[in-house]
Amino acid sequence: MNRLKRITGILLLAFAACQSPEPKKPIDLPELSISEIHEAYQQGTFNSQQLVSAYLQRIETFDEKINSLTTINPNALTIAQALDEEYKKTGVLKPLHGIPLIVKDNINTKGLPTTAGALALKDFIPEEDAFIIQKLVAAGAIIIAKSNMAEWAFSPMHSESSTAGTTHNPYNLDYVPAGSSGGTGASIAANFGVIGLGTDTGNSIRGPSSHCALVGFRTTLGLVSRSAIVPLYLRNDVAGPMCRTVEDATKVLEVIAGYDPADPLTKYSKGKIPANYQQFLVKDGLNKARIGVLRELSDADPDPEINALFNRALVDLKEQGAVLLDSVVINNFSSLRQNQWCAMFKEDVENYLSTYVKRDTMKTLADIIRVGTKSASAASRLQVLAQNSGRRVNPEIACLDAYTDTRRIAFREAIEKVMDSLQLDAIVYPTWNNKPAPIDRFEEEYKGDNNQIIAPHTGQPAFTVPMGFLQGNLPAGLQFLGRMYSESTLIKLAYSYEQATHHRVPPTLE
Repeated sequence: MNRLKRITGILLLAFAACQSPEPKKPIDLPELSISEIHEAYQQGTFNSQQLVSAYLQRIETFDEKINSLTTINPNALTIAQALDEEYKKTGVLKPLHGIPLIVKDNINTKGLPTTAGALALKDFIPEEDAFIIQKLVAAGAIIIAKSNMAEWAFSPMHSESSTAGTTHNPYNLDYVPAGSSGGTGASIAANFGVIGLGTDTGNSIRGPSSHCALVGFRTTLGLVSRSAIVPLYLRNDVAGPMCRTVEDATKVLEVIAGYDPADPLTKYSKGKIPANYQQFLVKDGLNKARIGVLRELSDADPDPEINALFNRALVDLKEQGAVLLDSVVINNFSSLRQNQWCAMFKEDVENYLSTYVKRDTMKTLADIIRVGTKSASAASRLQVLAQNSGRRVNPEIACLDAYTDTRRIAFREAIEKVMDSLQLDAIVYPTWNNKPAPIDRFEEEYKGDNNQIIAPHTGQPAFTVPMGFLQGNLPAGLQFLGRMYSESTLIKLAYSYEQATHHRVPPTLE
C-alpha cells in the first residue's frame, strides 16, 4: 500500500474509532453478502459505519502485499453515517443501502482520482460521477475505494499501473490476477468490499473474476452505460459487476442497467430490461436447460487441470437437469472470429479528455505520450496506437458498433443461428484454458484466454462463475454465453450452477 493511501487509511480508522461505537459482536467480514448485511442492519447487529470501519481495518491489515487498491474514499464513513441516520428515520433500506463498493480506477467518481493507472491522469479528479456510479450511489452504495488496473486497460495479462504498481493474486501472491480489472478482482476476492465494478474490452471483467474465484458479468453491449469511463475501444467496452456471488452481481446489474442519453448505444436496451432481475435467481434454473459445449474453444490446447475441471462442470450441469449438446459447431467460426478488432483508442480517449478532463495541456494522445509512463509495454502500445487506427486487415471496412458493423453482425448471426436451430439457452466453455500465469513470467505464459474471441465482438452477454481450483490454490472459471439481452437466462443458469457446486472459497490472507 502506498504511503499516502496508508496515511489516509490510518486517519479514517482513527475517525471511525471516535465516531462509531463497537458493534454488538465482531463483524465476520469474509464473504458477507448484500442480503446478510441488510439482515444485520435490520436486526441492529451492526450499522453502515461499523461495517465500513471494519473493511478499512481489513484493507489496512492485508492490502499491502496484494496492492489491489489505489485510493481510499476519505468520505466513506461520513456517507455511512448519513445512511444510518436515514435508515433510523425511514426504516427503509435502499437496494444497496450501506453496501461498500470498490470501483475500478477508470470509472469517473466525483471527488476521487480517476487515473486509468496513467501518469497523464494522476491528478484528475472528476467533477461528476459516471452515470452508473450515480445510480449505485442513489441505491445506497458507499464507494469505499478505487482499485488498481492495467494502465489504460491495455493488458489482459496482468494489472500493473504507473500510478500504483502491480497487483497480486490474493490466492497466491506469486501469480497474476489477470487484467485489466485485476485490482477489483483481487480486492473483492480478498473481502475488502462487498461489490465491485470492472470494465471489459475483451477480457477484463471475466479474466480477473476467473482468476480470483468471482462471478463476473459481461452484459449485452447496450444494456449498461459506458459514459464517463476512460475508454480503451469504446465499440467493445462494457462496465459490469464483479462479485462473490451471482445474487450480489444480479443486484448490482439491476441497479446499473438502463438508458443513458450520454451513451447512445443504450437506446437499444429500451423495452428489453425486465422489471427486476432477481426473479431469475432460481436454484433449479438448469433443469431442462439446453446447453451447447463449444469444443472449438474448450479443446484448444487446455491445461490438463482446467480440462478436468471443465469436464467435471459438464457433469455437474447434467446432474442439475441440463441437456448438454456436445461439440456444437458454428459455421465458419475460425474465419468469422478474425479481423474483428479495431484500434480506436486515439479517437475514443481524446473524446474522453475533451468531455471530462478539459485541460489545455491534456487534449490529445500526443499529450499522453509526452507525459510518459513507467511501463515499457504501455509506452510501446501508445506509440502503436498513435500511428495506427481501424482494422489491420481490410481497413476499408468501417469500425462500427455491434448493431451496425457488418463483420460483427455476421459473427453474431452465425452463433445465434446455431443456438436457435438447437434451441440452446447458452453455450459454455472455460473462461481461461490455462491457469493464472506467474507474476514474473506473465508474458511468456499468457495463453488460454477465451474471453477475447466472441463476446466483445458480437455484443453478446457472457458470465463467468467459479469452476474450482487448481494446484497452487489457483481458481478457474466456467463461462456461459447467451443471446443478446438474455441476461435473465444466464442469471438462472449461473445461479443454479453456483448453488449446486459452491466452488467459491475465500483466500487465506493471514
